[in-house]
Amino acid sequence: MKEKEYLKKYLPKDKLEKGLKKLNQGIPVQYIIGNVDFYDVNLIVNKNVLIPRFETEYLVEKTIKYAKKLKEPLDILDIGTGSGAIAITLAKHLNSKVIATDISNEALEIAKQNAIRNNVNIIFKHSDILKNVEGQFDIIISNPPYISKSETIDPLVHNNEPHLALYANENGLYFYKKILEKINPFLKEKSIIAFEIGMTQSKQITNIAKTYFPKSKIITEKDLTGKDRYIFIFNNF
Repeated sequence: MKEKEYLKKYLPKDKLEKGLKKLNQGIPVQYIIGNVDFYDVNLIVNKNVLIPRFETEYLVEKTIKYAKKLKEPLDILDIGTGSGAIAITLAKHLNSKVIATDISNEALEIAKQNAIRNNVNIIFKHSDILKNVEGQFDIIISNPPYISKSETIDPLVHNNEPHLALYANENGLYFYKKILEKINPFLKEKSIIAFEIGMTQSKQITNIAKTYFPKSKIITEKDLTGKDRYIFIFNNF
């Protein structure tokens, strides 16, 4: 079993037996070890934050590429930062000032530890979407909760990871609607909005985006498995 080999590799011998017991109880291996690699950083993770996915690494990679079209230094906002994976990686790779928000104080504590762990300076704010945010940004990025509450997902995920960061109302579209409805005053004239999305949500989110950004270029991009996974909105390009 791949997870058992992973535990044997990363856990000290005196903790291995306890770790294997947790694995058999259905605890994700990343939570047992207490950290995970993401892009080129290592992050502390526990039950208060989602385990960062490969799909989100690709969101970061694409955003770094598109950021080259903007004038540095950049102002970046990460909405719903969780472990801080997106904010920390962007801060590491771009000449930027990064603000990261989350509604969960527990998640923010982990994100702060991860910023220190990876030697980057990020301003963390407790905020419900954009409520406590000030200023204007070149890039606003978010991987919000997007799973419909009626959807059945892997029990390993459902039983362990924070539902606050997984599920959203309105068939998973709630946070995209709220962000797009409120985001305009927070954008610089030339700016990018970057989202990770559910693989069936592209058409609906694009239509919402067109309501608020009718003159902007809106594109959907696929993940490495060929599924629709990202939406980018380019303003005044």
